[in-house]
Order: sequence, then C-alpha cells, then structure tokens
Amino acid sequence: MERSSCDLRFAVLGPVRAWRNGSELELGPPQQRALLALLLAGSDRAVTAEEIVDALWRDDPPASAVNIVQRYVGKLRRLLDPELPPRSEGTLLVRSGGGYRLGAAADDVDLLVFRRGVEKALRADAAGDPELCVRLLVEALDLWRGPVAANVEVDVRTHPVFVALEREYVSAVRQAADVALRAGSAERALVAVQRAAEAYPLDESLQARLIRMLAATGQQAAAFTVFHALRDRLADELGVDPGPEVRAAHDAVLSELAAPPAQPAQPGSPVPGLPAVVPAQLPVDVATFTGRHEQVAELLDRVSGAHRTVLISAIGGMAGIGKTTLAIHVAHRLAGRFPDGRLYVNLRGFDPTDAPLAPADVLHGFLEALDVPPERVPSGLDARAALFRSLLAGRRMLILLDNARDTAQVTPLLPGTPGALVLVTSRNHLLGLVVAHGAHALVLDVLTAEEARDFLARRLGGDRVTAEPDATEEIIALCARLPLALAIVAARAAANRAFTLSSIAAELRDGDGSLHAFTGPDAAIDARAVFSWSYKTLSEPAARLFRLLAVHPGRGEVGLDAAAALAAAPARTLLAELVAANLLTETSPGRYAFHDLLHAYAAELADEGEGGQALRRVLDYYLHTTHAAHRLIAPFAKRITVEPPLRGVPETHFADEEQAEAWLRTEHRTLVAAVQAAARSGFDTHAWQLAWALTEFLERRGYREEALTTHRTAVQAAERLGDLGAQAHAYHSLGGAASDLGRTQEALEYVSRAVELFGKVGDLDNQAQAMRYVSYELNKQGRTAEALALTEQALELFTVSGDARGRATTLNDVGWYHMQLGHFQQGLELCQSAVERLAELGFRRGESAAWDSVGYARHRLGQFQQAITAYRRAAELRNSMGARYPEASSLGSLGDVHLDAGEREAAREAWQAALTILTDLRHPAAEEIRAKLAAL
Repeated sequence: MERSSCDLRFAVLGPVRAWRNGSELELGPPQQRALLALLLAGSDRAVTAEEIVDALWRDDPPASAVNIVQRYVGKLRRLLDPELPPRSEGTLLVRSGGGYRLGAAADDVDLLVFRRGVEKALRADAAGDPELCVRLLVEALDLWRGPVAANVEVDVRTHPVFVALEREYVSAVRQAADVALRAGSAERALVAVQRAAEAYPLDESLQARLIRMLAATGQQAAAFTVFHALRDRLADELGVDPGPEVRAAHDAVLSELAAPPAQPAQPGSPVPGLPAVVPAQLPVDVATFTGRHEQVAELLDRVSGAHRTVLISAIGGMAGIGKTTLAIHVAHRLAGRFPDGRLYVNLRGFDPTDAPLAPADVLHGFLEALDVPPERVPSGLDARAALFRSLLAGRRMLILLDNARDTAQVTPLLPGTPGALVLVTSRNHLLGLVVAHGAHALVLDVLTAEEARDFLARRLGGDRVTAEPDATEEIIALCARLPLALAIVAARAAANRAFTLSSIAAELRDGDGSLHAFTGPDAAIDARAVFSWSYKTLSEPAARLFRLLAVHPGRGEVGLDAAAALAAAPARTLLAELVAANLLTETSPGRYAFHDLLHAYAAELADEGEGGQALRRVLDYYLHTTHAAHRLIAPFAKRITVEPPLRGVPETHFADEEQAEAWLRTEHRTLVAAVQAAARSGFDTHAWQLAWALTEFLERRGYREEALTTHRTAVQAAERLGDLGAQAHAYHSLGGAASDLGRTQEALEYVSRAVELFGKVGDLDNQAQAMRYVSYELNKQGRTAEALALTEQALELFTVSGDARGRATTLNDVGWYHMQLGHFQQGLELCQSAVERLAELGFRRGESAAWDSVGYARHRLGQFQQAITAYRRAAELRNSMGARYPEASSLGSLGDVHLDAGEREAAREAWQAALTILTDLRHPAAEEIRAKLAAL
C-alpha cells in the first residue's frame, strides 16, 4: 500500500500522542482523540463503526453518531496528512470491513512494537535463552508510559478493547517476573514489576510476584512490607484476606529467612550494588518558614507512592520568589519517606557569569555521594546516567535539583525507578519535563498579603507588626510581596530594633532605581530599592567586599581565605556583616554564597579597575594554594616556578596529604572555573599554571572531561604567551587527559608535541617523562617495539639529567616492554634492578609496580615461588598506600601463580581477597575473579 510521505509516529501505551515529521500534533477534542486511541488499539485490524459508537457514547449515542464519527475521521485524515486532496481518503486512515483501519507501519505504533517485543521474548525463552527473554520483555514493558489512552475520558477507557490491552500488559509483566525468577536474574525485571504492582494494587498475582522478586534480590524487609500493605488494602477495600498465591509467596520468604546462609556474611562487608553510605545532602530548612500552605499540601498529596517528578517553577521565570526555600522545606517534610538517601545539587541554571553545571559533572558528584570510587565513574554522560539509574533501582531516594536551566539539563539526572522522588526548581517553565516525563507543574506566585504579614511577624515578632499595621502594609506593598525582598527588609529591621517600621517604609519609598530582573508592569515591583538601601547601610569595608565578590570566578561558594584575597584584608567580620544583612548566605562554616539577584546587583556596582586587581589577587590565592596542595598529593612530581602573590593574598597551609585533597575536593569546581576566568581576563600565566597544578587531582578523582577542557584552555593560554615551556607542560597534561578518555590518537599527538617542545627548551627530565607517555600510547596501539625504543631514549635522558627516580621508574617500563615482546629473562633483570633503586629512593608507588612486573616475569619463566614472593610484596605495598584496585590486580595475579603451582587453596584465598576489593569497588574485573573461583 502506498504510504503518506509524512513521517508519522503514534503512541497509545500511556497518553495518546502522535508526531508528524518529529513535531507533536494537537489531537483535537476529546472524542476525536478517543477515536484515534481506538484505531491505534486495533492497529492490526479494522475497527467497526459499531465499536466506535459504543466506545464513544456507550448506552446513549445520539442519532447523528455515525455522521459525527465520519467528521472525526475526516479531521484526523487531514491532521495526519495536511497535503491530502479534498474529499480524498488517502492511504493512511481507510474504510475497511464496515469500519476504519489505521494503516500505520508496525515500527510507528508503540503497541505493535510492544507486541513484537513480547513475541521475540517468548521465542527466546522457548529456545532456551531466558536471559534474552527477560531483557526483551523489560524493553517492551518500558514502552508503557501509563494506563492505555491515559488522556482519554475514563468512561471510554473502560471499553473492552482497552481493557484487553491492559491485560496484555499485566500478562507480559507476569511473564517477565516468572522467567526472571526462574533464570535467577530477578533484579533485571524488578522495576517493571514494581511499576505494575503499583498500578494494580489489588492484583494478587502481581503482588505475589513482587514479593518473591524483592526477596530474591535480598530485600526481604521490603517484601514483608508489600505483603502487609496488601493484606491491609484487601481487608479495607474488599473485606477479604490474601489468597493462596500471595500467602505462598509470603511463606517462601519466611522459609528463606529461616534457612542457614550458604556463605556467612563477613561483618562490616558492603552489600554488592548498594551504596555504603546514605547521602543526606539537603541544605538546612529555614527555621522561620511560613506560608505556602496550599503549595506544600499539594506537593505532599502528590507524592503518593513517591514516584513522580515534581517541578517547582516561578511565574515568568522570576527569581527570589522562594522556589528553593519551598523545595527544601518540602524535602525535609518528606525525608523520612526516603530512607535510602537525599541528594541535592544547585544546577546554577541562571548563573550570570558562568555556564550551568553540565549533567555529566552533576552525575559525577552524585555517584561519589553514592560511594562509587573515582576510578569506577564512567567518562561519558550516557554511561554515568545509566550507572546512576542502576544504583537507584529499587531504592527510595529523594533528589532535589535546584535552579535548573532547562529540560535537557535535568533529563539525564532522572532516576528510572518508581521508588524515587525528584523535586526540580527553575525560573523556566520546564514543559519538556511535563510532556515527556509526566512531571507535575507547580507555578509559584508572590506571597499573599496574609502570608507576607506572617512572614514579617515570624522574623520581627507579632507585637511589632501589629503595633504598626499601616507601615507593615506599605513594606509589603513596596517589597511586592517578594520573599527575597521581604527577607532583606526583615533582617534590617530585626538588627535595628530602635528603627520604627514607618521609618523603614519611608526609606524604601524614597529609594531610587530598580533591578531589571524584578521589573514588571506593576510599579511596585521594585526590588533594587531594597537591595540598594541594604547596601547603603553597610560599613565601607563590607560594601567594598560586597562589590568585589562579584568578580569571584565560578560564582560558586567562596571560602574565607578567598574572600580575604579579594579584599586584601581579613574578611571574617565583613562577611558576617553581609550575612547579617541577608546580602550573603553562610552555607556552611566558612563558606559563603550569593543569591543570583544579589550577585547581579553587586556586579552593577563593581568598579572595573578595583575588580581587576581583586581578580588578580584571588587568582594568585587559588594558584599558590593549589600548588601547595599539589606538592602534598604528588610529592615526587617536578615543580614549576610560580611568581610570588600580590600583597594581601593569604596563605592556606595543609597539615598533610589528606587535608590538601579535602581542600581540592571542596574547591575543585571553583578552581576549574578560575582557569577559564584567568584565560578570559588576560591572566594567561595563571591559567596554564593553575591547570598544571590541578593535573594530578583531576586525574586521581576521575574528572576526565573537566581535565580535557581545562588543559585545552591551558594550551591556548600558553600559546598566547609564546612560552614554549608553558606550552610543553600544557600539551603534556592535555595528552594525559585525552588518554584517560580513551582518545589514543589525540593523546599521542599531544604528548608527541610535548616531547618536541621540552626538547626545544632543554628540559630533559620532562622530555623524558613525556616520552614515557608516548610509549604508553604506542603500546596501547600494539606498537610495542616502537614503545620500547622510545622508552630506552627516555632512560638515556634521565641518566643524563641525573634524575634517579625517573631513571628507576623508566627502567621498569623498559623491562615491561621487553616482556611484552617475549624477552622474559631480560625484562626480569631490568625490573629487579628497578625494584632495588626505587626502594632506596622510598618511592613506594614505583616500587610496587616494579615488584608486580617481577612477579609477571617469574611466573612466565615458571619460577612460581619467586613470583609468589614478588606479587605478595606488590600487594603489601599497594595496600599500605590505599591503592585498592592495583592491590586487587596483584592479588589476582598471585592467585594465578598459586594455581599453576598446584596450590589450589592458596589460589582461592588470594582470589577471594581480590574479589572482596573489586566487589567493594564495583569493578567489572570482579566477574573474571568469580569465574576463576567457580572453576576451582
């Protein structure tokens, strides 16, 4: 049959929807939408006119029902194919068998895709592949976005054609559950079964399967909760007890708990797949929160089951309306319902000087909060989002995404499980979340007059407000009932109790100017008067710091010492003055943040000359402090020369490596932003040197995309300077970042450029280090002979320069590449020599790698006992440094040697120790070790 030239897609498994050439169509009045739903439900056949009339009008059709149906058919034809000639039926919606048939392709209708997926799954199960069957069933079930034809009137959806589709869905869920349980992979289908059980709370067959699947995934307590909730629901709504299928599932869980464990759990060992910590990241609730009663009640009521995404958005995108305050308050009210954790992030969607947080960076932070080791955080957005959804599967988590820019920023951060609740705040109307994810939109307006009076009374005392009712009403009017403006006025009045509210109202009335972000058709919306008045009451030093804070890079939080660098003076007292005036918030001890509007106001006031010097000072502070931290976390790294800071820049001292890394973790987003700010503002030396000092930290923590961006900026800055040495360092770091992301060819080009530049400036040590990087990339490409030759050149350079550590470390590299070429005896001798030299130098990381190389050589030469000794020493050193994955690697190799030596129990012990570490790290290498243990 000839099809329309339009690209059409249809959905009926959830709301009825249609798209033409990628754009969603408005489907018209309710009955016309219901007609399309019927045609989609019967996509594999013709739907008779009698069925259509019965579905649309049930027992009371009008005399003109058939004519009305014909008109709806005509409108749908033109909607789906606007180029259809008048009076033409076309080829898409045609008469057939006394009714109508929609001739859409099977790939274009979600129902037909679902059925095809179920059929493939059942064939896979019949062919003896239950794992494939489960995967295909889950993929098919993921097409369901809610009840069939969810946006069609309820009376229509009770028609047998829709009821039959719901039965297909339930049947597929049951099949997925049964096959998953039989295959021992209950976790694969758990979310789909949970979603169905929630949609059909009285379906005992689904509830019984959910109980069994929860127990099979180690969630016995949750299984009992489902059983007891079902028992109460059946008693309350139907007056009956659970049937035999549910009771049998309950008894099975009891029996499983009563049975002795196959392998006793070790005390304190983490449960694989579960986060070892319960994140509790919500900011503190406002003690004086008041008002918003309707909105709070609406949000609490809509949580039911905690599976919706809730959107909080201010009308017109207005800032300062109280979105964040309300979201935090509601989140605290709901926190007890989410025992598995509460995550929070400020997405900085409307930061006036910096880009919104990238979803990949947010996910990196969330994964760290869920105790994912840095080396296990994937590099790509999709991979991070998938891991995040996997970790949240089956958990009751609350996630507060604050100050979102748009739907694209939020979508990758959404969990895929019904047990999670997401609260989102934004100045924009995120309609994409509502349309694509079923989010509930709650638009905040300014406070009511009564709420505004309560707001002031909670902060100033009821007696004071009652004593001056006219002044109170004028303050409320002049603040336009805006929560942020009211809070600033209240702080002023509370700090100066001798001031009458009438005098405060007069000051507001006499203020001039207005913030553009708060300007509207009503002249009373004039918040700049509030900000300027509060600013004018500051001491001159505090007012100066307020202005200078606007140039702080990154627009994130600012620490006490960074503020002191901006001011070129001690800042604690000045910051306290700003906090007291509600012009700054102390987010945690010694950490401060602006509201966006106040930052914009401060930026308006900043003097360019004054701001430029302040920016130089704060960049000096970050540069020197980062270098101090780098010296502790990478004590053997070569140093670069940094110019002394300007006068007035404070020093931050670290007691040890742990303290240094903690500071870097706290400041890392600001430091990355500082590199960009330095480059934008002409401080190119600061840009490349700060990027260089961040290299070890960014690599260690797994911030691979940030590292790539940061070092690219460093390269550009160094090239603008025309400094070949700076360019060499920047290209070297950029090559490492590209290598960490698997961009082997890029990495090879960058580090090769670094080798060339280091050679031009006569920096032999760094040239040799860069050669090692080139060799590493060559070996990854299978060019081991070339890698060996270049590494030998690096060894010669280290010999000439007298760098003993570099020579010893490179000696191990040379030995390793010899072994990769089959020269085991020669490689052994070189690596053994490296062990001795590195031990003398006290470089434990290099010594542990060399011992591991010695073990490898001894094993290949059949010297099993010497190999065992070497691998044990490597594992001991790595354990002492906390290098967990390298330790597990050495332990795994140790087990291999024990097995080849006929020592099966010793092999089991080594592999079990390796497996414990890898399981804790959730590293994929754990599967290989499990397979080895199973084969013993």
